[in-house]
Amino acid sequence: MADIKSPPALPVVERAPLAPPGRRRTRRAARASSGSARMAALLVSPTLLVLTIVVLYPTLMALGESQYGPRGLDPETGFISATEPFVGLRNYADIFGDAGERFWNAFWNTTFFTVVTVALETLIGVAMALIMHKAFRGRGLVRAGILVPWAVPTAISGLLWRWIFNSDGIANALIGQQVLWTTEGFHAKVAVIVAEVWKTAPFIGLLVLAGLQVIGKEVYEAARIDGASPARQFWHVTLPLVKPALLVAMLFRCMDALRMFDLPYILIGAQKHSVETLSMLAQNEASNVRFGPASAYSVLLFLYVFLVALAFVRLLGADLIGDVGGGTGKRRGRRPRVLSARRAEVAA
Repeated sequence: MADIKSPPALPVVERAPLAPPGRRRTRRAARASSGSARMAALLVSPTLLVLTIVVLYPTLMALGESQYGPRGLDPETGFISATEPFVGLRNYADIFGDAGERFWNAFWNTTFFTVVTVALETLIGVAMALIMHKAFRGRGLVRAGILVPWAVPTAISGLLWRWIFNSDGIANALIGQQVLWTTEGFHAKVAVIVAEVWKTAPFIGLLVLAGLQVIGKEVYEAARIDGASPARQFWHVTLPLVKPALLVAMLFRCMDALRMFDLPYILIGAQKHSVETLSMLAQNEASNVRFGPASAYSVLLFLYVFLVALAFVRLLGADLIGDVGGGTGKRRGRRPRVLSARRAEVAA
């Protein structure tokens, strides 16, 4: 009987133990998240490039230019110097001396216009939104009429109101007095405020109207069943639900009002002590070939706008995004119980 040779034994290859399913899912999620992050960075990169060109680069250039003073006479030749002298932070320090009186006047004018106009625009804009939200015949025409001032260019608006506030204009005819609105004085501030509120109140009304459109009718029906009056419905239902949109509108308007230039410049004129803003002051310094102080004022205005925007986001950040994440402790504690209850129902 022939011997049957058994085949040689194959080498045993030890395999690494498979990772638990939970760990594999975690790795897949990490790869997916990294891929999403790369895709998001790729999509955002054009926007970042544009912002770098139109925002970051001019800001750095203005910061560098603010460290130079105006050109003076060269003592050797008696002619105007061809280069600007380096003065460091002197342009910033001068605002705390006698030369800073004009800067602080423009600063307080800018702050006054911002506070008063935004407050009035908020009240009028909310009223406009409530009117536009009501269902009545001719609502489309009313909406178009309310939004027309926002569509008018600011330069055209300034010329229109300059004609209204002339000495023989419509404003004096209505009040029955002769007021020189476009000269120095508090009445010049009033003219700017009236024109600015007329121009930009529809913007707040439009954003608040968008917030009103997403409030369901069942919310008001429940409030009426509970016996809430219209005033209580507005204060306890409408205002809290529309608050995120209203705060966003106020933030945009504050940032825009702090940079106010064209309306008072056209309506009242340049170098008017009563209405001169920081933007007007920087433009006037630049037009007089004082680029160092003009750049310093521009940088300070940029910091002012940045701090106001940062205050809005820091103090009212939860409301600006619709209170997402508010009460995180309670909500995070409830989610596992809700999910476990749903899983139990599915299993049953």
